[in-house]
Amino acid sequence: MLQPKRTKYRKVQKGRMKGNSGRGHLLSNGMFGIKSLDANFLTSRQIEAARVAATRFMKREGQLWIKVFPDKPITKKPLEVRMGKGKGAPEYWAAVVKPGRIIFEVGGVPMHVAKEALRLAAQKLPVKTKFIVARDFEA
Repeated sequence: MLQPKRTKYRKVQKGRMKGNSGRGHLLSNGMFGIKSLDANFLTSRQIEAARVAATRFMKREGQLWIKVFPDKPITKKPLEVRMGKGKGAPEYWAAVVKPGRIIFEVGGVPMHVAKEALRLAAQKLPVKTKFIVARDFEA
């Protein structure tokens, strides 16, 4: 029987985003939030753009919590550089987001305001998201 061909080297630096999020899948601060349905990297610029969109719609009332932090450096070598000579310089910082991870939480505003603010924030992100409500929320 033929064995699958094994490659000598594996990409281990960037890691694999297999499975669901092991932590950060429950609301902890606010009454509303958006939860990721995909796995992807969120850059610091994407997170900031989503934060600005949500706070601008809420007219700076209520509170917004960012539940992810971009702590992974993504490196890149300059264009037209030969192979070797070490790893490239950090290009940007990213947060690893797996399915089930809560990205933003909102509290202190009515449900319709929170839903629209988080919808605007979700448009800025490269992942599919879902609007979630806390279990102890009374409409």
